[in-house]
Amino acid sequence: MKDSRLFKIVYYILDKKHVTAPELAEKFEVSVRTIYRDIDVISSAGIPIYVTTGRNGGIEILDDYVLEQSFFSDKEKKDILSALQSVSVVNSSYEREMLTKLSALFQIPSDDWFEVDFSRWGNASQDNTTFELLKNAVISHKAVSILYVNSNGEKSRRKIYPIKMMFKSKEWYLKAYCVEKSDFRIFKCNRMVRLELLDEEFAPLHYPDEEETRQSGECQQHTSNAEGWPGRLTPMVLRFPKECAYRVYDEFEADSIKEQDNGDLLVSVTMREDQWLIGYLLSFGTQVTILEPVHLKEAIARHAKLIYEKNKE
Repeated sequence: MKDSRLFKIVYYILDKKHVTAPELAEKFEVSVRTIYRDIDVISSAGIPIYVTTGRNGGIEILDDYVLEQSFFSDKEKKDILSALQSVSVVNSSYEREMLTKLSALFQIPSDDWFEVDFSRWGNASQDNTTFELLKNAVISHKAVSILYVNSNGEKSRRKIYPIKMMFKSKEWYLKAYCVEKSDFRIFKCNRMVRLELLDEEFAPLHYPDEEETRQSGECQQHTSNAEGWPGRLTPMVLRFPKECAYRVYDEFEADSIKEQDNGDLLVSVTMREDQWLIGYLLSFGTQVTILEPVHLKEAIARHAKLIYEKNKE
């Protein structure tokens, strides 16, 4: 079984449990006759694959079959261990135990050659507890009750159906269905101040992607409804002195930064315009100049003046 297509067929059937020859033929862009020849080769390799006929017939692999560890290359084994090591950051005994078992099975030491920690400094316990609870809710399809603080500082109690966790731009987000809003939402995990895993189970849900919402005409609705990042996307141009280069290169993509003749750094970036953005830009103090858009420049000036008036005495 040196042909990579044969391995892919095995993995596909193990994942889907039950498939048809036409389905495999379409998936791997070959004829149905070729698929049946592949099935014969797979069977001759000792894999318990079988074909059933009739109305509900198809191709299956015995339920209790497990791929031998020799089917993985050394690099694949190391990649599997590395991926598992990266999700064991929440100190889950389940992941640590699995990591130990796979290390023994693959006969590869589980060297701690890198460390991933998604928690904030000084807040590891709370962040990891949140991560573990939400991960379990997504996997088990259980509802979660949260007390959530939005970008305007408003607190609200929500019941949500967690669908998928997402790490984006240094932050964890949760894609979920909000029962109170009767719509899909994106929640920023750091803003969940209280969480409770409920006994209620829900049927698996699919979070609509950008293409789906665009086709249905709901793209703007779902964008504005995102609890984690409300507000419109705004292109902006920012200028920083060279003394601020350490932070600019830390927080912006390299291809969005242009160095000027005098050493200044010009950053062209698109960000969501909300209260968080105002605070973020103010955190640069006098080291940022907003060149575009004008209305954002004026908003920052107004907020800076309010800060001055509040703290001048």
